[in-house]
Amino acid sequence: MSHHIVEFQDVYFRYPDGTAALNGISLRITHGEAVGIVGANGSGKSTLLMHTNGYLLPQSGTITIGDFHLDKRTQQEIRKKVGLIFQNPDDQLFMPTVFDDVAFGPLNLELKPEKVWERVLEALETVGCLSLKNKPPHHLSAGQKSAVAIAAVIVMQPDILVMDEPASHLDPKSRRSLISLLGHFEHTKIIASHDLDLILDVCRRCVVIKEGRVVADGPVEQILSDRQLLEANNLELPLSLQKRELPLGGTMDDISKLRHLLGHWAEHNAEHAKTYREWAKKSDALGKRELSRILDRLADETMKLEELFKEAERLTRH
Repeated sequence: MSHHIVEFQDVYFRYPDGTAALNGISLRITHGEAVGIVGANGSGKSTLLMHTNGYLLPQSGTITIGDFHLDKRTQQEIRKKVGLIFQNPDDQLFMPTVFDDVAFGPLNLELKPEKVWERVLEALETVGCLSLKNKPPHHLSAGQKSAVAIAAVIVMQPDILVMDEPASHLDPKSRRSLISLLGHFEHTKIIASHDLDLILDVCRRCVVIKEGRVVADGPVEQILSDRQLLEANNLELPLSLQKRELPLGGTMDDISKLRHLLGHWAEHNAEHAKTYREWAKKSDALGKRELSRILDRLADETMKLEELFKEAERLTRH
């Protein structure tokens, strides 16, 4: 599906103060991929994301989003396909109430009022903020603002979801809810974050950026378990891997990496099952009985994996 493709080809961008943010970056992301973008502060992550929906335009090189080459003429069309969530939610929230903020995009699509109402309530329910719909955004906590900013983007039903540090203001429960939400978003996801555990949970591919260039690109488990690569780019192993008695010297053979990753996946298994149960109850309360039944079944099947994780981890030790 070409309409979900994101491709940067030899893209350069320099800010007015002379800061070179992108230095010939090339990157291709295809339909349905979940890609984590990681790098130290100043590496170019946010600048890269702001190019995906035309908030910034390349000074040289080309960017293709779906069937369009990004330029001033195609900005508006591309923004219908790419939902960008900024690191600071105050950059996105400006209306009198939460409902108005989330409804702003759909209203500009000239949808029927009843359809806008339906979409807004669904988006707020998805991020757990339905009860906040009549509150002024400036009265919300930082975590609530982040959740509402996410709702304001997913309500547009974008083909491509782009997020800059989405968990930076969230408490642990809200962070788990975000991970569950992202796991159920079916289309392309591009997430820049210093929260490498979130990247490990949500993404299947990881790209490391340094000084505006791609220095590593591969499966997320391979990239984020490579201590030497991460340290060379001013990053650290995800906390979930750090606490698993990693060997001295910073290197692991493949079977050791797999053992640590199995432990990480198993730790989150029960959390995922709990999330499915919570959404099953919400679905039941909304009269979605069949959906509730399927979510409960997902929770049951998820918990059945516990013994398989244990057996797999045991086999890595022999």
